[in-house]
Amino acid sequence: MRIVFMGTPDFAVPTLVALLEAGHTLLAAYTQPPRPGGRRGKDLTPSPVHLEAERRGVPVRHPASLKGADAQAAFAALEADIAVVAAYGLILPQPVLGAPQLGCLNVHASILPRWRGAAPIQRAILAGDPTTGITIMQMEAGLDTGPMLSTLRTTIGRKTAGELTAELADKGARLLVGTLEDLAVHRAVRQPEDGVTYARKIEKSEARLDFAQEPEQVERQIRAFTPTPGAFFELEGERYKVLAADIVPGDGTAGTVLDDALTIACKGGAIRITRIQRAGKPAMAAQDLLRGRPIPPGTVLA
Repeated sequence: MRIVFMGTPDFAVPTLVALLEAGHTLLAAYTQPPRPGGRRGKDLTPSPVHLEAERRGVPVRHPASLKGADAQAAFAALEADIAVVAAYGLILPQPVLGAPQLGCLNVHASILPRWRGAAPIQRAILAGDPTTGITIMQMEAGLDTGPMLSTLRTTIGRKTAGELTAELADKGARLLVGTLEDLAVHRAVRQPEDGVTYARKIEKSEARLDFAQEPEQVERQIRAFTPTPGAFFELEGERYKVLAADIVPGDGTAGTVLDDALTIACKGGAIRITRIQRAGKPAMAAQDLLRGRPIPPGTVLA
């Protein structure tokens, strides 16, 4: 098929690669414009999709918006059979949605209609969902409201957002390719009206650990924000990023360190931090941190 691919982060790269390896022709890869990066924030950094598409000889386009008539005409001029979208990050206006002969398919990281929106993986972990998955859907004007063509489920367990993203990226790529192969026999099914939830964008302020919550929720918060933006607490003006923790028995005022193993009191229990990172330092086991930077019992973390 003649396909326009639209995606931006690492999550989208396996789908781009899978389409090429399946023998499809990628007419162009649309992605978000390069963003300021580097140590000083002045260098423009291309997206992961941008880099992978260039490496594989796929023409790259990165318009700041698709709302203008010129951008829409340029998209339509590609005369694609279909567009495949995976975490693109820009709204597709109706002229874009309707330009490909077979419309636009989206690789969405949840089982719709649960967790429509920008951050379905993190929200599923935070909510304590036992499972999540991938939905291949036909896009329409609403936010992730289109009819579903295929789904695939996986357990969440104690996976971090990073681990779950990598798993769903791989599974989503394979599901999308299989869906395209059998597109003629797939019947689009409208999403159920019940069970709709919205996965709003993650705000950095949400990553500050709230030890006044139950330990199960604190542990979910750590996994949901690993590796980015990173759940954290502050001590003496320094930020510590928490990468992993276990739920353990404990009793005390929320946020208080209970022992020499970095066990922290929460509501009705405690967590014991097992992996941590100081600002500007590599990640390490909590016991290695404590050898060089003791955090004694009775310390209150904010």
